Amino acid sequence: MHRKLAFALLPLSLLATAPLLAQDAPPAMSPEEAAMMAAYQAAGTPGDAHAALARMAGDYTLSIRSWNSPDAPPTVETGTATRSMALGGRVLVEEVQSQMYGQPFTGRGMSGYDNVTGKYWSTWNDSMSTGIMLSEGDCDADGACAFTGSWNDPVSKEKINARMTTRWTSPAVEVFEMYAPGPDGKESKMMEITYTRK
Repeated sequence: MHRKLAFALLPLSLLATAPLLAQDAPPAMSPEEAAMMAAYQAAGTPGDAHAALARMAGDYTLSIRSWNSPDAPPTVETGTATRSMALGGRVLVEEVQSQMYGQPFTGRGMSGYDNVTGKYWSTWNDSMSTGIMLSEGDCDADGACAFTGSWNDPVSKEKINARMTTRWTSPAVEVFEMYAPGPDGKESKMMEITYTRK
């Protein structure tokens, strides 16, 4: 009997609470607010550039060559990298394990494409620093990219500007190159990393 009474009163209780629920509904947006919301949604929606980044996800072996001086032979070391997409397909995260001048080395990079600026961007942190490297650039349809970036030099305490290029020499091999001012202030190659997909 109590159950029948409860079901009979349910429609009345819903009618009584309907005005309260309506009061909790958000107010209608003005045209300006609607335009702002649309702009934010467009800025946050992954597109073709993010799909191109996603195609780089996977596991790689690394061959690393580093130059202390343009006239000296490079130091050659090896490592591994794992790339995966994060934030709902918006950012490519790279985890690196290797050696640097005979010492264990770990690094993490993030790469993305900013729908607002129309530019690719990247960050880099590693176990040899407590700072960050920030870069920005462009990539073509073949995945070749040119970036410029900077970091704070531990010795001079000044900002060091560098440029980086990447290119795919085959579907499984990517070559990264970094150029920065040498001891004479002229640009010289300081690093080359060959990524080979496992």
